[in-house]
Amino acid sequence: MILVKSNSQIAEMRKANIIVRDTLDLLREHTKPGVSTLELNKLAHEYIVSQHAVPSFLGYSGYPASICVSIDCEVVHGIPSKHKILQEGQIVSYDVGAILNGWNGDAARTVAVGIISPEVQRLVDVTEQCFFEGVKCIQPGVTRLGDLGHTIQQHAESNGYGVVRELVGHGIGRDMHEDPSVPNFGTAGHGMRLSPGMTIAIEPMITMGTYEVDWMSDGWTVKTKDRKPASHYENTIAITDNGVEILSL
Repeated sequence: MILVKSNSQIAEMRKANIIVRDTLDLLREHTKPGVSTLELNKLAHEYIVSQHAVPSFLGYSGYPASICVSIDCEVVHGIPSKHKILQEGQIVSYDVGAILNGWNGDAARTVAVGIISPEVQRLVDVTEQCFFEGVKCIQPGVTRLGDLGHTIQQHAESNGYGVVRELVGHGIGRDMHEDPSVPNFGTAGHGMRLSPGMTIAIEPMITMGTYEVDWMSDGWTVKTKDRKPASHYENTIAITDNGVEILSL
């Protein structure tokens, strides 16, 4: 069931997403070789709590940390650890969620650790472009989920990249995951229409090689099957009468 939000409810979601955005900015500032992902988790947790919010990932279906930190071929859901130390030339994706006054915010960024290769930087750039190309295609009450997915898929694949199929975006509101599912692939003209009052998380997960993935034995971490790099970019958006508002920017 699609839960349509009022303007006042979207305003509450905006507050939660601002905390998420600022947490991601803080993580970016502290991304450097030699830092453990557990330190970064602590940094994010303390900041979110200082803003009178709750890290929405902590304990979610048993997830053991406050954020997800995924390195290189890890697509999503990497668990922070004192043994995972950032190294020069890696890319790291941070996925952050926060709950404020009962409303969820959710966003992700992929960040370079020091200097990275031009090839990997291009992957990161195109992943971000996929999000914005998707947003640009949305006309409230007209655009369908398939149009959104098709636009993202076309931009990624035209640049030579893979689009992960087994993980998708989602509706968001009082629950972190609500209807509908929001794939980064699809057929134009298919699926439900994106209508005013809908709030969704659009999150392209783009790979340098195959779109196929493996789940690791920890039950959370997802890696590319060919172990080539992956990039992740996400924002929570609200569909309005006039277009789209990106709540986590």
